[in-house]
Amino acid sequence: MPASDPGIRVLTTPPSGGAEVLEPAALQFLGALARRFEPERQRRLAQRRERQQELDAGRLPDFLPETKEIRDRDWTVAPIRPDLTDRRVEITGPVERKMMINALNSGANVFMADFEDANAPTWENNLTGQQNVRDAVTRTIAYTSPEGKRYALEAKTATLVVRPRGWHLVEKHLTVDGQPISASLFDFGLTFFHTATRLAASGSGPYFYLPKLESHLEARLWNDVFVFAQDALGIPRGTIRATVLIETILAAFETDEILWELRDHSAGLNCGRWDYIFSYIKKLRRRPECVLPDRARVTMEQPFLRAYADLVVHTCHRRGIHALGGMAAQIPIKRDAALNAQALEKVRQDKLREVRQGHDGTWVAHPGLVPIAREVFDAHMSGPHQIGRRREDVRVSARDLLATPAGDITAEGLHTNLSIALQYLAGWLGGMGCVPINYLMEDAATAEISRAQVWQWLHHGARMQDGRPITATMVQQIIAELVQALPERVGPGGPGYDKFSMAGRILADLATGADFAEFLTTVAYEYLD
Repeated sequence: MPASDPGIRVLTTPPSGGAEVLEPAALQFLGALARRFEPERQRRLAQRRERQQELDAGRLPDFLPETKEIRDRDWTVAPIRPDLTDRRVEITGPVERKMMINALNSGANVFMADFEDANAPTWENNLTGQQNVRDAVTRTIAYTSPEGKRYALEAKTATLVVRPRGWHLVEKHLTVDGQPISASLFDFGLTFFHTATRLAASGSGPYFYLPKLESHLEARLWNDVFVFAQDALGIPRGTIRATVLIETILAAFETDEILWELRDHSAGLNCGRWDYIFSYIKKLRRRPECVLPDRARVTMEQPFLRAYADLVVHTCHRRGIHALGGMAAQIPIKRDAALNAQALEKVRQDKLREVRQGHDGTWVAHPGLVPIAREVFDAHMSGPHQIGRRREDVRVSARDLLATPAGDITAEGLHTNLSIALQYLAGWLGGMGCVPINYLMEDAATAEISRAQVWQWLHHGARMQDGRPITATMVQQIIAELVQALPERVGPGGPGYDKFSMAGRILADLATGADFAEFLTTVAYEYLD
């Protein structure tokens, strides 16, 4: 695609309609973002690598002595925007057209349109996703199914929030001065360019969720991006608001500092529980005392996760902003009323724990869960939020955040991890970022936990409950059996039906390799169109 700046190159022809998203002015804006912020992004990524080396050498995470004054001082973030005041139920999902319409119409307060963990970042998915976000803002988004059913927006819809990809990823289909553009800047830049002016004029604003941050300096980078972008489009500073997902173990030690860096643009923090567990494994991967039990046993009732959620609530409320709870990934089970009732009761108890803990809202993955989440929060939260509930009782130490839960590792847990990781990876390679597995809507975070646990168990010579050691041969054998069996279970046309062999090879390398791959999605991105 031609651009007036020869340093900006689109390497792959856009899908139908995608050329509008990549109009010359938008490409110029992306180029300006990349040239201004790519050097700092590289510095922050280098800092991640240096920090991992320190952790591998034995240094444990801790609260930063150099930022103690920020933690100790009284201050608050910018006042809450009106359409982000009540966030009691948020629904998340990919930027697929029909699913976006259903989510916006679901009755949730907020819809997070996800370019990250719920999106397989094919070129087509990314650009059609940008079209869909733009059309949602202009309220022209509509869809007609092959059967002729029409989907369109209702009069009242959820507030739109967009999640771009993390700082570690690139968008390989667009280069600036010979280098692939940051995926974060690509996703943010196009969304902002095409929607910010209209959103601001309507009294709303461009709102974002920021994933995978590992330090307050990464939050500072985002804040600098926001200031630059608002100035470039002539939009008042502070119009952007961003909620940061505390989904890495390192970010948990810098919650105050992250809010401070984004204080003019902050919409609070969210407990991204699944990625947080993955980060715990990843960052402490060289420590045998940090080996986790079966994933099913690593629930929010575990002390280290309860402490992390308490800390997020306490920090946010002290700073005058929302603390959001985690995801309910259940999918309603229409064919079995008894199983469905059990699943919904699990959701109810999870949301009850969150609202009692002090969270101001929660996440669900399916429109069918919106009513039950709302019912729980309505019953226990009389106002639009609980920010006035300061949780002064919370005292969280570094030891609390690092306490490894006890529990068994089982053959069933090993098999489940490999099955989920393989099914998700196959679906992702087939272009689906949100894959239904065993009545749960799985995204990249749960696949990351699954493969990371297997690597951790194997690397540290863990034994299962029955006494058998977990070996590379055992892992590879299970993967081979699953590669043979799962396509038939999925069926032709099912998620990743023809991708299981490739997914099996990738998963075997990820699970049994000598080195730990930082992100499954970074490795697998090489295989996506």
